[in-house]
Amino acid sequence: MESKMFKTLTSTAAATALSLTMVATGAQAGETVDSVRDKGYVQCGVNTALAGFSAATGGEWEGLDVDVCRAVAAAMFGDADAVRFTPLTAAQRFTALQSGEVDVLSRNTTWTTTRDTSLGLNFAGINYYDGQGFMVRKDLGVTSAKQLSGAAICVEPGTTTELNLADYFRANNMDFEPVVIENTTEVTAAFFSGRCDVYTTDASGLASARNVSAENPEDYVILPEIISKEPLGPVVRHGDDEWLDIVKWSHIAMIQAEEFGITSDNVDDMMDTDNPGIKRFLGVTPGMGEALGLDEKWAYNIVKQVGNYGESYQRNVTEKLGLERGLNALWTDGGLMYAFPIR
Repeated sequence: MESKMFKTLTSTAAATALSLTMVATGAQAGETVDSVRDKGYVQCGVNTALAGFSAATGGEWEGLDVDVCRAVAAAMFGDADAVRFTPLTAAQRFTALQSGEVDVLSRNTTWTTTRDTSLGLNFAGINYYDGQGFMVRKDLGVTSAKQLSGAAICVEPGTTTELNLADYFRANNMDFEPVVIENTTEVTAAFFSGRCDVYTTDASGLASARNVSAENPEDYVILPEIISKEPLGPVVRHGDDEWLDIVKWSHIAMIQAEEFGITSDNVDDMMDTDNPGIKRFLGVTPGMGEALGLDEKWAYNIVKQVGNYGESYQRNVTEKLGLERGLNALWTDGGLMYAFPIR
């Protein structure tokens, strides 16, 4: 039989271990949050120019990835405009995050093992499910990626796109000539000027380039093959769970709002609901804001000022690029977007 003294010692040891763990983890927790609060804004790394996701139009940044940054600012400060944007190339993005130049990276970045581990990064969710494709001039008469052996292919360095391209051609015993250009704007310009036969990137990026940058979009065709899975989402540094929680749940809140049918137009009316889940979500019933170290109206501010995920997708992706929801539809509509319980 276990003695009372043994139980007491075990209990004390467990409590001491828990206390030491809390001290150890608490030493770093909140560092980014404190920095952001001191500055009074969120510094967000975005793409240099990718219509539908992050692009400066008339001096104002807009896009699906931009809206993630604005949602975090709304949650933190009650002001979606309390954010500044740093345009970054694919090669620059991780260094900028690791060095503290930006607080969060929301730049069509694929969640991979090495990025999530050895680069010291944490992904805060997936805001767009994508896959890599190929675009060619229609007059080439190419109908399949399997016909591209020997082609000159434009690609950005420091991307999963570059690695997937090499894997795909090697697996299919084909050769290609890489035309490696770092900046998104420059690589699309190179393709449309004829410096390469093919442009490869995420399918959403191909649609963005064709619809926005091509002089005659109908002259180009996106081939049917999708050669990879590209789960894209916002990224923060390892070591600050409090900041990770805020970015993660700000993104989830946009999805949850769409699931609830809450929009920027009806969110005020929804404050009078009898639905306990919505009352908890909007801060009518307190607790969720306190759990995140935020005002209880954190989610209300996101929806009111930025909109739900569907609203963001519609104005940025569907209207600008002509892309329907597909995998990015809510799970109730056959897609993969699924909000974790806010309770």
